[in-house]
Amino acid sequence: MVLMINHSSMQPIYEQISGQIKDKIIHGELIEDTILPSVRTLAKELRVSALTIKKSYDILEQEGFIITVHGKGSFVANANQSQLAEEIKREVETEFEQAIRKGRSCGMNDQEIDELFHIIMEEL
Repeated sequence: MVLMINHSSMQPIYEQISGQIKDKIIHGELIEDTILPSVRTLAKELRVSALTIKKSYDILEQEGFIITVHGKGSFVANANQSQLAEEIKREVETEFEQAIRKGRSCGMNDQEIDELFHIIMEEL
C-alpha cells in the first residue's frame, strides 16, 4: 500500500495516514476484507513510530472503516454505502468551502461566486 507522508505538513502524521487509508477505502482501492499491513510493517515502511500507525488504525476502527482481529490483523470493514456516501459529501463540502474562501480572498462577492457556480454547473 502506497502512502505519502509530508513531514513539513501542519497535519499530524497519524491523520495523514488514516486520511489516506480512508480515501483508498472510499474510492474502492481497498475493498472489504482486504488485510492491511501490520502496525510494525507499515511503521517500518513509512519510517514512523509504531504508535503513530496504531493511532491511525484506532481512528479508522472508531470510524468504522476497519476491523482489528487480535492475532490476525486489521481488515477493511464491511462497506457501509451510506457511510461512504456521507464521507464523499463531506469531501465535496470541504472543497466548496475552500473554493468560496479563495474567491472571497480574491475580492469576489457572494453574487459573483454564485454566478460562477451556476455557469460551471450548466457546462457540466
